[in-house]
Amino acid sequence: MLRRHMIGMLVLLGCATVSGQPQLRATAKMINAAGATVGTATLTPTIRGGVLINITLNGLPAGTHALHIHTVGKCDAPDFASAGPHFNPGMKEHGTANPKGAHAGDLPNVEFLGRGQDDVSIATGDVTLAPGPNSLFHPGGTALVIHANADDNKTDPAGNAGARIACGVIEKAGS
Repeated sequence: MLRRHMIGMLVLLGCATVSGQPQLRATAKMINAAGATVGTATLTPTIRGGVLINITLNGLPAGTHALHIHTVGKCDAPDFASAGPHFNPGMKEHGTANPKGAHAGDLPNVEFLGRGQDDVSIATGDVTLAPGPNSLFHPGGTALVIHANADDNKTDPAGNAGARIACGVIEKAGS
């Protein structure tokens, strides 16, 4: 019983800042090209810095898809061009396989089964919900974008990932 209680305390301590206040969270309502809601994303700070992104999606096509954070917090259907380019405060080139990369918004490819609901979790140390140059809450905001194809992780500026098929504006939770 004591061990279970201590684990619970460690979990609670991991969810609070040094000041004891709860850490900031973010959410994104994901929409498709028709403007219909297809899921949600929840973003939470990790203990070591960075952000954990948990996404639940419904009805997206089966296969491997690129997932990126884009630099503008705007998701105008049908093409989501309003989300702008990848989030890139370090002014790097695209791709985890690019020796000059990667953008802070470059995330691993995700796999969807195409059988209804898909749940995906991605951790990235390149962005933060706290203030600073890599904050997802910079002026103009940011968006989470899913592309039609996989990212090749090297081609600048977007990894040949194809059309943008889903998008969600990243907002502070409760706002």
